[in-house]
Amino acid sequence: MTESSEAEKREERKPRGPGVLKVMQSILAGAFGVQSDKRREEDFSSHSPWPYIIAGILFTASFVVGLIVIVNLVLSSQ
Repeated sequence: MTESSEAEKREERKPRGPGVLKVMQSILAGAFGVQSDKRREEDFSSHSPWPYIIAGILFTASFVVGLIVIVNLVLSSQ
């Protein structure tokens, strides 16, 4: 075998993490309470929880900041 084909096989064996779109879909579905059992099981069988933890923290922080901005806009218009 050549070196390039062995390197390709090693890359194929590496487990890939969830994509950004999949993580965002899972975070949004979980936040709104519409996550399916199948999708939840896929998320929990993922190799690393860190993408979900980081995305969840970022979503929560942006949601809270968004609410604060909306409330301040409404209160300042009165």
